[in-house]
Amino acid sequence: MNDPAGRAPVVRCVLGDVPADRLGMVYAHEHLVLDSPLIAAAFAHILLDDVDTAVAEVGPCAAAGVGTMVDAMPCAAGRDAVRLAAVSARTGVNVVAATGLHHVRYYGEAHWSGRLDAGELAELFSADVLGGIDAFDYTGPAVRRTPHRAGIVKVATAERPTARDRLVLEAAALAHLGTGAPVLTHCEQGRGALAQIEALTAHGVPADAILLSHVDKVVDRGYHREIADTGAYLEYDQALRTPEDTALLVGWMLADGHGDRIVLGTDGARRDLWSSLGGGPGLAWLATGFCDLLSERGVDEADLRRLLVTNPARALVLRESTR
Repeated sequence: MNDPAGRAPVVRCVLGDVPADRLGMVYAHEHLVLDSPLIAAAFAHILLDDVDTAVAEVGPCAAAGVGTMVDAMPCAAGRDAVRLAAVSARTGVNVVAATGLHHVRYYGEAHWSGRLDAGELAELFSADVLGGIDAFDYTGPAVRRTPHRAGIVKVATAERPTARDRLVLEAAALAHLGTGAPVLTHCEQGRGALAQIEALTAHGVPADAILLSHVDKVVDRGYHREIADTGAYLEYDQALRTPEDTALLVGWMLADGHGDRIVLGTDGARRDLWSSLGGGPGLAWLATGFCDLLSERGVDEADLRRLLVTNPARALVLRESTR
């Protein structure tokens, strides 16, 4: 948070606030713990329920220089702040946890998240940032807040926001205004980023407090220029799946003068991406193989530092509350 007394800006991590200039290399969209009955039953390919396995996967990332990871699973959808804190403590990697809500598919149509108004949702999100994430992740009859606080607000929409999407966007904006936490969005198949920016900024969120995930699924130079021109951050996280496409987009945005608007992650939720589960290429490949690929494409060390260190350090800081 930018403090009036002149203290350095900080990023809120599960083990405490970290000065933004001490984050190191940042992975801006990860999934280290993903565990709920619905995920186990319907999405077993993304079930990530073991701390030891997560530690084994994050270890090589730390060895490659990664200092911070953003865990992007929000309220009641498989998040576990206690396990995230354990991964952080055992690996030495800072972990930023999310509040907010994901798509209805991770909850079911009758879930409580579809029955609250924007103000009620914003109160829950804000409590995660200011007080601590519920140990039961809002899945039980009681709330028991942990010392592990959220540092971002997550929201997901369709390409054209539905009524539920608009409600959650409003709630995310209210939570940002009340806490200063940046907003991380899920763009379905990479689409809908401009509509998300329009909705969030209409509710008072500065564009440079918005990070738009998965947009590198859309290899369209004009679309990416439009996003960057708003001042929001493009969060590229498909490099483990389609490295050539993501590298092409990075090159285009650097050439177009938008290098300050890009952050990188892996969106590594799939079990078949984790080397510790017998898959590949492993989360560490972003910091190793993909950076090598970018270097081969002419991206220099200064630009790599912008993408992985400088830009996320700006994007993830807590702002001054305006409410």
